Amino acid sequence: MTNQDNQDIEKLEMLNIGMIGHIDHGKTTLLYKLTGKFADTHSEELKRGITIKLGYADTIIEKDKKKRYVSFVDCPGHEMLMATMLSGAALIDAAILVIAANEGIKPQTKEHLVALQAKKINKIIIVQNKIDLVPKEKALENYRNIKEFVKGTIAENAPILPVSAQQDINIDKLKEMIFDLEVPERDLKSNPEFLIARSFDINKPGTKISDMRGGVIAGILKKGRLKLGDEIEIKPGIIEKQQNQIIYKTVVTKITSIYRGTHPIKEATPGGSLAFETELDNILTKTDSLSGCVAALKNTLPNISNTLKMKYNLFPEVLGTQEKIKTEDLKLSETIMLSINTTTTIGRITKVKNKEVDFLLKIPVVPIIGDTAGIARNIAGHWRLIGFGEIL
Repeated sequence: MTNQDNQDIEKLEMLNIGMIGHIDHGKTTLLYKLTGKFADTHSEELKRGITIKLGYADTIIEKDKKKRYVSFVDCPGHEMLMATMLSGAALIDAAILVIAANEGIKPQTKEHLVALQAKKINKIIIVQNKIDLVPKEKALENYRNIKEFVKGTIAENAPILPVSAQQDINIDKLKEMIFDLEVPERDLKSNPEFLIARSFDINKPGTKISDMRGGVIAGILKKGRLKLGDEIEIKPGIIEKQQNQIIYKTVVTKITSIYRGTHPIKEATPGGSLAFETELDNILTKTDSLSGCVAALKNTLPNISNTLKMKYNLFPEVLGTQEKIKTEDLKLSETIMLSINTTTTIGRITKVKNKEVDFLLKIPVVPIIGDTAGIARNIAGHWRLIGFGEIL
């Protein structure tokens, strides 16, 4: 690790890594050991000991005098929070799948692995955590189970690293493996597309009006460049009630400052989590009210839509359940949960034919052709991931 405050990070390679895995398998502690930061910052999360919203922590990793800037996204492991986990998967280039050696593979572990597949994330490191809690024979048995578990999946050739986050065992080796992950080619030439995962008010109570800062949006830049002073639009935007109808209104604002972690920068490019301070009133950004929206240069996004057309693939069986349940095909008038980028919406099926499906949506989306969507069905009171689709 290196002194991170005086780095010219705009020159460093950037990588977004998701921390995924079952609840209580040690993701948050592992993240702390890698970055020196706890991603859980919500009082409700600290009280309950689980990650509810996406957490972030950034660090600079060094190997052979070379440096890389890494943004970690801590995805929730609880089965009720699958939609948030899918939102996290939309933001990452690679993933660390954490499996506790004392508990092994859980239904959610399988569900999370397939969520990565749905979002086409194939750079994966498997961490066999809590290795200090089991005897050698049990650790080896657990290792063999993991090898069997990933056979035939996108993680079939992923390295499996035994780790104890609590005891600092193999943390340095994990940092090396993270450094060796390939950085994907970034699209800098297309119109920018910024996926908003969080939005908030950074002013402390009692701040003088003259010292007030504008509303902040945070997430990742999928492609293109955004710089200080750019005028941006945010869609679907804010909700307004007009004659008992809910209307979504596009928000237009200017970028006044840009931060990558704690580092101020002048221009944002893809890779690493970003925060944009804007000219927006904080009432519009507080408590994640703009999370799930997309930001881009003014007049470059498609119109928001209450309908959506997709081609789709379903998994042979439902994931996340203890017993095996065969996945039934989508049905007319069925209600489905869709996870598109950082947006979650509910759609009623209006047409289904030849692996193509039309939805009428409860919450409108920005329909960007080619984007992937997670498809979940309500089974016994839980939304279960049953497949994925591509927007047409």
